[in-house]
Amino acid sequence: MNASKFLVIAAVMSMPAATFAAGADGHGHGMASGEPGKASQASRTINVEMYDNYYEPEMIDVEPGETVRFVVENKGNLVHEFNIGTPGMHDAHQKEMKMMVEHGVIQGGQIHHDMMDMDMGNGHSMKHDDPNSVLLEPGESQEVVWTFSDKGNVEFACNVPGHYQAGMYGEINFK
Repeated sequence: MNASKFLVIAAVMSMPAATFAAGADGHGHGMASGEPGKASQASRTINVEMYDNYYEPEMIDVEPGETVRFVVENKGNLVHEFNIGTPGMHDAHQKEMKMMVEHGVIQGGQIHHDMMDMDMGNGHSMKHDDPNSVLLEPGESQEVVWTFSDKGNVEFACNVPGHYQAGMYGEINFK
């Protein structure tokens, strides 16, 4: 084995397993649970209402490979997130969301969009632009169109600090 192959193997083996499980987008947000979908291919639309620390509906059934258009509205008084991913992805993302609060990007019911370009280190900003997620102030509404992968342990959650822990997550069940 030549030195360059050895270095590549050594580098790969030193990476945490979560790097591979997290998905292809580099942040570990959503890709293991599916991929961005096209609205024109959505089989249905599901309206999701976010309240202060719970969702309506609390559970969603999908078919493997199904494309769903989610219309997400924040009816609470605080900033909330709708994020599709695995529990491990949510755990990793909560650390990033905590940084957003610590740096003043999120304050209660307000998002300081002008601060989202702030450097978090390692070439990452505080932009919240992953296709499996929306971050909304009270009264805002946005869409997520998602094509689900094969069956897996997938949920939707709010990763604003303390919200997931307070029960703001829901199950995605595969039929």
